Amino acid sequence: MNLSNLQHAAGSRKQRKRVGRGEGSGHGGTSTRGHKGAKSRSGYKSKIGFEGGQQPLQRRVPKFGFTNPNRVEYKGINLDTLQELIDRKSLKAIKLQDLMDNGLAGKRDLIKILGRGELATGISIEAHKFSASARAAIEAAGGQVAEV
Repeated sequence: MNLSNLQHAAGSRKQRKRVGRGEGSGHGGTSTRGHKGAKSRSGYKSKIGFEGGQQPLQRRVPKFGFTNPNRVEYKGINLDTLQELIDRKSLKAIKLQDLMDNGLAGKRDLIKILGRGELATGISIEAHKFSASARAAIEAAGGQVAEV
């Protein structure tokens, strides 16, 4: 065996439809494009969302509501998630970098600690915001809250 007699495995390659190569091929004449219309012509390209003259979906659906351009989005992390992190990594304090390193938040995320679950150990936690219930639970466990 050498490079000159290598072949693809049987059935691994699909046979391409060769259009516009004469009537005998079965794909001559209109070359499978049909008669007349924009799609039969060379250079045809439709716009994204074009529905053949019918009003496109994005124009049929009404505008709705209001989007506040100044909205501040926070990434919520619950106390039970923090407790799992403390158990797994045996941390003494949780800083923003610890949350990023463990995949709980991204580099540009603003972090808010939420109150679901319980904290077993008193630990100092650093975040951008805290819910009232989370703040109370952390301080009840003997921990400290630090807003950055």
